[in-house]
Amino acid sequence: MDCRWFKDQQELLVLDTWKRQWEAGTEKAKSGNDNSEALPESIPSAPGTLPHFMEEPDDAYIIKSNPIVLRCKAMPAMQIFFKCNGEWVHQNEHVSEESMDEATGLKVREVFINVTRQQVEDFHGPEDYWCQCVAWSHLGTSKSRKAAVRIAYLRKNFEQDPQGKEVPIEGMIVLHCRPPEGVPAAEVEWLKNEEPIDSNLDENIDTRADHNLIIRQARLSDSGNYTCMAANIVARRRSLSATVVVYVDGNWEVWSEWSVCSPECEHLRVRECIAPPPRNGGKDCEGLSQESENCTEGLCIQDKKPLHEIKSQNMENASDIALYSGLGAAVIAVAVLVVAVTLYRRSQSEYGVDVIDSSALTGGNSLLLNSSMQPDLTVSRTYSGPICLQDPMDKELMTESSLFNPLSDIKVKVQSSFMVSLGVTERAEYHSKAHSGTFPHGNTRGFGTIHARNKATYIQNLSPISAKSELKTAAVFGHLGGRLVIPNTGVSLLIPHGAIPEESSWEIYLAITQRESSLQPDGPDVLLGPEVSCGPSDVSVSTPFALTIPHCAELNSEHWNIHLKKKTQQGKWEEVMSVEEETTSCYCLLDPYACHILLNSFGTYALIGEPISDCAVRQLKVAVFGCMSCNSLDYNLRVYCMDNTPCAFQEVVSDEKLQGGQLLEEPKLLHFRGNTFSLQISVLDIPPFLWRIKPFTACQEVPFSRVWCSNQAPLHCAFSLERYTPATTQLSCKICVRQVKGHEQILQIQTSILENERETITFFAHDDTNFAAQMGPKAFKIPYSIRQRICATFDTPSAKGKDWQMLAQKNSINRNLSYFATQSSPSAVILDLWEARHQHDGDLDSLACALEEIGRTHSKISNITETEMEEADFSYSRQNGL
Repeated sequence: MDCRWFKDQQELLVLDTWKRQWEAGTEKAKSGNDNSEALPESIPSAPGTLPHFMEEPDDAYIIKSNPIVLRCKAMPAMQIFFKCNGEWVHQNEHVSEESMDEATGLKVREVFINVTRQQVEDFHGPEDYWCQCVAWSHLGTSKSRKAAVRIAYLRKNFEQDPQGKEVPIEGMIVLHCRPPEGVPAAEVEWLKNEEPIDSNLDENIDTRADHNLIIRQARLSDSGNYTCMAANIVARRRSLSATVVVYVDGNWEVWSEWSVCSPECEHLRVRECIAPPPRNGGKDCEGLSQESENCTEGLCIQDKKPLHEIKSQNMENASDIALYSGLGAAVIAVAVLVVAVTLYRRSQSEYGVDVIDSSALTGGNSLLLNSSMQPDLTVSRTYSGPICLQDPMDKELMTESSLFNPLSDIKVKVQSSFMVSLGVTERAEYHSKAHSGTFPHGNTRGFGTIHARNKATYIQNLSPISAKSELKTAAVFGHLGGRLVIPNTGVSLLIPHGAIPEESSWEIYLAITQRESSLQPDGPDVLLGPEVSCGPSDVSVSTPFALTIPHCAELNSEHWNIHLKKKTQQGKWEEVMSVEEETTSCYCLLDPYACHILLNSFGTYALIGEPISDCAVRQLKVAVFGCMSCNSLDYNLRVYCMDNTPCAFQEVVSDEKLQGGQLLEEPKLLHFRGNTFSLQISVLDIPPFLWRIKPFTACQEVPFSRVWCSNQAPLHCAFSLERYTPATTQLSCKICVRQVKGHEQILQIQTSILENERETITFFAHDDTNFAAQMGPKAFKIPYSIRQRICATFDTPSAKGKDWQMLAQKNSINRNLSYFATQSSPSAVILDLWEARHQHDGDLDSLACALEEIGRTHSKISNITETEMEEADFSYSRQNGL
């Protein structure tokens, strides 16, 4: 027989029983029974109203052998019964109470039942033991929530006890604790030397991370015995104690001043290992506590021996050899000097008054310290020490790198001092006149194969490139202008039509300084984007060009004050403007992820953010890369937190490609607040029987200042995982990146460690990847003929004021309008700014809508016929997004 049918029949039987009882009570009321005062209790208080539960059964735990009580209360209710696991509880097991609600006068019924441990243990269903109650009224029934009944317990043994450790001062302490299995799950607290630890009273301690105890920066006072306590409603358990020792390694104090020179021509200096002294088993300082040195540069002689070689009687033979070697060197030096003087006189008479290298006469010190100083051949210098000729190659590099800096319009004839010292009289001529507007190209040949006459030019071009790593692109532009882009970085340069004079062409370059920037912000100020250079710096444009620099600030004028800075020729940084101020020198327009700057001079620029409040947010991109290590069982995870700019991410991707790293998950955005709280990075949910993480590396913490300061290399943390067997080819885990009291991101890693089975993640796609430079009309979204028409219309004053002001406002340019008023064509500069902002989408419809709203243009630009757009050399292609 169908069980469901049987239960329905059982419910009908209960209802029929209740109906007969109610009808019997009604008949008694009609016959005038002596119990008439109790009869209203058996009559529905509000016919037609469903019961409403005032109290429903709660989840409960059976402790040891004590039964639990479940209760229900409903109004109005004629009858209430319990069902447990789908079966009706017998009427005799119910305890029922009735009352009257004083406010409404309605009947209130409350029912109790007991559930024993034996009942729960005897139940073997697919889910927990459960009970619910059903209440009846004249209209129908209502059912309560299901209450689960479980047997409570707590195992004795911890799944993981904390382990003792020794850590250096200011290091991070992580004590792991996994409490015993229990129902309900055990709560965990930590004891230090038998005293409870309250993490709310100490911001340096965090006990929320999966029952672990984390001390961010260890202090001497953090040494002690730590115990993990686990408790639930059944019992309380205690882990093994872990002893933590915080030690201090000695750091040398600074050296003392050198002592006075002794009669033996020596002076001393000392230092002590007290800054701080080693404590709690820390290492003693390595190195010497006393240092001696010759104080006369080797000129003090005792018994015809240099003092610094008088160390023992066993060194007499060696000192004699050194003396004879010194005398021989002196003779050679005199001979070379004589040859140098002879050649100097000969070259002076042969070359006249052109620039001459006199370093052979001054011990290798060139008179030309920089390109702006003219040689003064009348200067005489006296040297008290010996004349030392350096290594020939080093000497030539030193003299030529300073001597061959370009001197404008001067033809320089040079007799190399290195050649002079070797007696070589071959001349080398160098033409140092620089062509205006050109960008130097480095020589790609090996240095050792370059002819002497070309070597200096090679050094000149190489030195600024090798000083810093840069991303560069360059192209030749003319009067028609164009666009220069460094692909995948968000950095671009727009040269407007007419910015370069007619019949002229300039080689324009655009570069990004990678790694650490030369700009060191003061105090809490931060670098918000890359250091960008454009040039050549010695040329000027007739109309402003647009430079686009990405930034990582979450824009809010109440939280940030953003400045534009420029690098001077002396290498210092000076402020150009604050983005919010009014100025006519340049213009900055901030978009959510980039800043578009209108400038009249080339140079090196950067954006600086000054946080006004702790709510200032720096947007970080979080990415995870993985690769196999030399050990085939090891797998390395590298978590990067970098500025949310395309160029910062591109730099990380390039580095990872060199290391064989693979992107494992789509990068995510983390909002890092300027609240001085640190960043925590941890690996979670590692499959326990397939992988293990090496001890003490599961959670890493980075100080706030290291994350907030952006002029350093991108921050990354490395985690080393080990698989138990080579048969394991899949890795599944989570990476948690969170700022204490801030934002958190979880990256789910699900990948194959075998390269041929790994799914490729598309991580970068930009519209500018197909080109680095576009010259002429193809570089612009607005056809030139339409641009001329707009400028002619809106540059003309009208009765309602300057129409270009309305054009600016309709394009969300509402600040510092005085800058545009100083331009010969304000509308043209506004359109240049529009071109810079819309280089990827080229949304001509939005521009057309803005013009229509002003009421001056009634047709969309995108609907203009192709014949109207074509003029002379200003053709364009619809296939390019126009």
